[in-house]
Amino acid sequence: MVIPVRSKEKPSQVFRKDNKMRFAIRLDGSIKRWLASSLLGGSLLILLLICALPFTQAANKHIKVIRIEESINPGTAAYLARGVEQAVDDEATLLIVQLDTPGGLVSSMRTMVKTIMNAPIPVVTFVSPSGAQAASAGVFVVMAADIAAMAPGTNIGAAHPVVAGGKEMDETMDTKVVNDLVAFIKSIATQRGRNAEWAEEAVRESVSVTAEEALKLKVIDLVARDLEELLTKLEGWTVKTKAGEKKLALKELPIQRVEENLRDKVLKTISNPNIAYLLMLIGLAGLYFELSHPGAIFPGVIGGICLILAFYAFQTLSVNYAGVLLIILGAILFLLEIKVTSYGLLSIGGVICLTLGSIMLFNTGSTGLRVSWSVLIPAVMVISGFFITVALLALRAHMAKPLTGYQGLIGEIAVAQEPLAPDGKVFVHGELWNATCEDIVPEGGRVEVVEVENLWLKVRKIGDTKQ
Repeated sequence: MVIPVRSKEKPSQVFRKDNKMRFAIRLDGSIKRWLASSLLGGSLLILLLICALPFTQAANKHIKVIRIEESINPGTAAYLARGVEQAVDDEATLLIVQLDTPGGLVSSMRTMVKTIMNAPIPVVTFVSPSGAQAASAGVFVVMAADIAAMAPGTNIGAAHPVVAGGKEMDETMDTKVVNDLVAFIKSIATQRGRNAEWAEEAVRESVSVTAEEALKLKVIDLVARDLEELLTKLEGWTVKTKAGEKKLALKELPIQRVEENLRDKVLKTISNPNIAYLLMLIGLAGLYFELSHPGAIFPGVIGGICLILAFYAFQTLSVNYAGVLLIILGAILFLLEIKVTSYGLLSIGGVICLTLGSIMLFNTGSTGLRVSWSVLIPAVMVISGFFITVALLALRAHMAKPLTGYQGLIGEIAVAQEPLAPDGKVFVHGELWNATCEDIVPEGGRVEVVEVENLWLKVRKIGDTKQ
């Protein structure tokens, strides 16, 4: 016989305890299932990322293209440096520099050469489209690339240096500069495996060749009609860069162009000799107007800004400072015309200085860094006319009769408010003044003011020639 043992706990307490145990078991199972699901989902996510990594890297592969179509100056050098940096940061497979330049500054050219030769990715220079050129400093840029290419109908060469103003250098200086550039371009050609003898001739004798001739002479590596044909011919090439040898696999890779930013555009714009020249003239005109008409403010502010931009551009260009001084002297002569009666001689001297300074300002040689005649002639005429007009207006204002103060009263016609015998009161400029006259003047008579002294007017009767 089984004797049941009574529990000391109440039935309700047993029920609650049982429910708590079941709930704890269910909760523990839910946590386990959640942890398992999370672990499985995380594993799948990591697996997907690992599988997708090669595809992501492949999607980043592309070709960067940068286009330079102006003279070589600090603006183009900065643009190229930014293009190389962006190509490296974006892990581009190749950088292509499409080039069309008449040449430019040696300092900027050296900067571009260093940028290209120290790039960790392959750099290709491509003189295109047909009709383009790589002259003067452009020869060095082409020779510095890992692969040099040209389009049919283009030319390369004429790298002999010229001096500011287009004049011939003296024999000693010419020899020093030429020898320095010859050594520089021969070292580039030797390192890139190109024709160093022709490179020397391009500097010493200004020889120039077509794309086909350049290919035969081993100045460049290939000729291609356009960018598409260039990429086709580059497929499979092995290039030795600073980061080691790289084999080009370019099929179906997208092309991304490096666009100019605001800084590149501003620097390139003010580095244009025509723009820099006009900025200087506008700056001088604004300051001239402010000095001849003090208090105008706006012309002075604009003139100061333009002049600062002009001198910033001058430090990036091949400037003949004798030309700058002549232009400033011309502005000073125009300003002196206001103070000195020269019967137009100072203005003529100002026009001559302005014209000669403008002609001498920039290099007129083969580098393309010079002011266009279509800009120079109208600018000289307009600015000269402006200076002369302002000088005439200022001179007329200085010679004009004063309209205020004591001097403004002399010569004015007054009306006697009471008989002048010889003292009395007259009405002039809307005011009553004490006046004295040598003749008797009846009330209402008209008199002319001849002198002002201690708030008294000395007048004379109209028609009387006495003073």
